[in-house]
Amino acid sequence: MTRPPDGGRATIVDVARAAGVSTSTVSHVVNGTRRVTEATRRKVQKALDATGYTQDASARAMRRSRTDSIGLVVSDSGEPAFRDMVTGIEAVASEEGFVLLLADSGEDPQAELRAVQVLQSRRVDALILARASGSVPAAVERPRESGTPVVLIDRLDHAAVDQVGVENASATRTLVKHLVDQGHRRIGIVAGDLAVATLRERLEGYRSALAAAGIEVDPELVWEGDGSSADARRLVADRMVRADRPTALLTASSPMTVGALRALDDVGLSVPGDIAVVAFDTLPNADLMRTSVTAAGQPAVSVGREAMGMVLRRLRQPDAPPLTVRLNAQIEHGVSCGCGHPGELLGG
Repeated sequence: MTRPPDGGRATIVDVARAAGVSTSTVSHVVNGTRRVTEATRRKVQKALDATGYTQDASARAMRRSRTDSIGLVVSDSGEPAFRDMVTGIEAVASEEGFVLLLADSGEDPQAELRAVQVLQSRRVDALILARASGSVPAAVERPRESGTPVVLIDRLDHAAVDQVGVENASATRTLVKHLVDQGHRRIGIVAGDLAVATLRERLEGYRSALAAAGIEVDPELVWEGDGSSADARRLVADRMVRADRPTALLTASSPMTVGALRALDDVGLSVPGDIAVVAFDTLPNADLMRTSVTAAGQPAVSVGREAMGMVLRRLRQPDAPPLTVRLNAQIEHGVSCGCGHPGELLGG
């Protein structure tokens, strides 16, 4: 048994001829579609090795109506939370024999839609989306209409699809209540881009915590922006030099936390001496910070693993009702809140 004499690619016919079996028997051995005797399996395997036959993955995918690939579109793959979600998705995908195709929309809804279309053209078995700010409905509707399962992560909405994210509002309420318990009444929030569902939910948690404490929300203390570190730095630097500045500050994402801390340093305010700070999202390389930040840490890897688990369930049960899962954030105590009890966990 030898490789094809012309040096071309071996075919299933070459393997069948070398093994002395039918092409259907070779196919059953290669694809595991029917049980064959151990003697036959060994004979076919020997012929596969001798001829150098390699299965055409795309042809196999067409026969199986599967490509064993998953498309993933995130709005900012460089953000720590999304990076960890990708890690969780990749871990489960790899365990289950799937390849992950990743695209970054850069918070551009049209780039997101193009990425979805390209991934569909690659015939991915399912799509996982962390939607861009201002995402258009077609990014979800078009794949669904073509029969491609869609799972939303992090930024959830009312679409009738599987989705998994974090309990944003409740974690934010806990952070704000902690500040209120320390005696703060003027609490500002760097809220970011409220077109993003997660940031709206965190603002909702801020508002409800103040309401529960009998504190009226001051619109002058709700600072919207584009959600970037640079924009947060500009906003905080501008507002914190005013006479009516807040005594405490909540930042709604890790990029905005970085920007806010830089701004406070720019204007000569110390944390927590001059102002208390709490944050949604722990900071990358937090051990390098001069001041540890009290923050709600997202279980981002777990969100990713759960999302890929939803994909697998959907592929097995296409008609199952859509499922929404929310995971709890863990609020870790630093010194930035000024209460003097670092290292503890705050209650939810």
